[in-house]
Formats: sequence, structure tokens, C-alpha cells
Amino acid sequence: MNRRHFVKGATAGALGASLPFASAAAAPEAGTSRRSYMPLRADVRLGIASYSLRTLDREHAVAAISDLGVEYVSVKSMHLPYDAAPEEIDRGIREFSDAGIRVVGGGVIYLTEDSDESMRPLFDYAKAARFPLMVIGPTRETLPRVERFVREYDIPVAIHNHGPEDEQFPAPSDALAVIGDMDERIGVCVDVGHTTRTGNSVVDEIRLAGTRLFDIHMKDLKDLSDARSQCVVGQGAMPIPAIFRTLLEMDYPGYVNLEYEIDAQDPVPGMKQSFAYMRGVLDGMA
Repeated sequence: MNRRHFVKGATAGALGASLPFASAAAAPEAGTSRRSYMPLRADVRLGIASYSLRTLDREHAVAAISDLGVEYVSVKSMHLPYDAAPEEIDRGIREFSDAGIRVVGGGVIYLTEDSDESMRPLFDYAKAARFPLMVIGPTRETLPRVERFVREYDIPVAIHNHGPEDEQFPAPSDALAVIGDMDERIGVCVDVGHTTRTGNSVVDEIRLAGTRLFDIHMKDLKDLSDARSQCVVGQGAMPIPAIFRTLLEMDYPGYVNLEYEIDAQDPVPGMKQSFAYMRGVLDGMA
């Protein structure tokens, strides 16, 4: 896109950010395919990883998500604690729902201890929260037990990669190599920032995941090899248009959740700019 078209699209996106749900893709009715309805923009569903709002309590996080005009959230434990009583978990989910925000997952939930005693409470937590997806941080050793719990609870899980420092799964392809013969409800959450820092092409990694691609954490880096260079989405070197184009070609059914890890004390302005850019790109594609 040339600069004139981008600015026009980004401006429209910024306006949408002030209008709750004005820019969210329409959800399909039950029993319809994802291509049998007309979204308001190219069919990529943008959400938020609530870790982006980690310094806010749940009440203010819900308000911020509403202000951003975002309909989907993947909830981190500071907004829905693991040890909360079932009635508190239910109350927390209702607070999102009452604000028109759909909880589309939870995590990252770390499953690193290979015992039923440590793992079952976390699956019980996910079941109580009615998470349609658990974004997880397992180890190679714990994955067989994870698979057993996935089958028992019928909750899909997505392995989150954490870049070069991650001894288990630096890139999504490292997880895919392990889960190839496992239950089809075990997939990956591609963190685009951590993926590019491995030196691998994030677009190739997304394509490689195929039907095992369950979730995406979106961010941008000015230097694709340096985690410290994270910036507002659209101000870095991340190939956002190519990522979105690939997701459209794949008919990706999941969510692209912004994980904004900078400006922790005041993240909303940068998040608004990030959504304006992403919405502008998608509007241009539509």
C-alpha cells in the first residue's frame, strides 16, 4: 500500500477504536462456514492478550478493552487468578461478557511439572472459566501428560514459543516437531516477536503450522533479533501485511491477539496506535 492509502486506512481504524465493536469482524452464525458471511474488513479477528494490561485490575482492564473497541480477549491470570473460587471465576468471565467482550482463551498457563497434582488444578481452572483454548508453556517431558488431560477435559491447547532463550520450544516448528502424532487438539500459539528472534521466517512458521495453528500473539520489533526493541505495531520491521495475507490464504479460524509488552504503566495509547495500524492494513486488503 502507498502512504496515502495507508494513512486513510489507519485513520479509519483509529476512528473504529473509539467505537466499541465497530471494527470487529462479524461472527458467523452457528452452522455456517467462516466464508459464508461478510465481515466489515478482511477476515482476521483482532483481540487482546490481557497481559498487555497487566498493571490494571480486571475492572479497569475490561474498561480499557472496551475503549479500544476490541471484542476478543485471551485472559492472563492477574485478571482471573488460578486459585480463585469457582464463583469468582464465573463473576470474572461475566464482567467481560457483560461488556461485550468474548473470552477466547487463557494463558500463558505453564505446565512444567510432570504430575497430576500440579496439572489437574489448572485444567479445572480452565474448565471453570469455560476457556475454548488454553495457551500453554509445557516441556517436552510434560506433553504426554498434557495430551492425556486434553483428552479428558476436551480443551484444546496451544504451545507458546518463547524465542532463543527458550530451551524447550524457541520457535513454533520446534513444538510442531514434537506434537506431529499427538491429539489434534494440541497446536501452537505463534508469538511473532519470539519467532522472528530465532532467525526463522514468521510467515514460513505460520504456514508450516497449518491446521495446528490455534492462536497468534502479535507485536512488533524495530530490530527483529532484539526483544528490547519492541514498539508500537506498525513502527517496526515485523511483516504485518504478509502475516495477515498468509492468514487469509490459510482461512485461519483463530484470533490475532495483541500482546503489548512495553509502556506497562500506560499501555493504552500505544495499543490504540497498534490497532489503528492493523485495522488500516486489513481495510486495505478488504
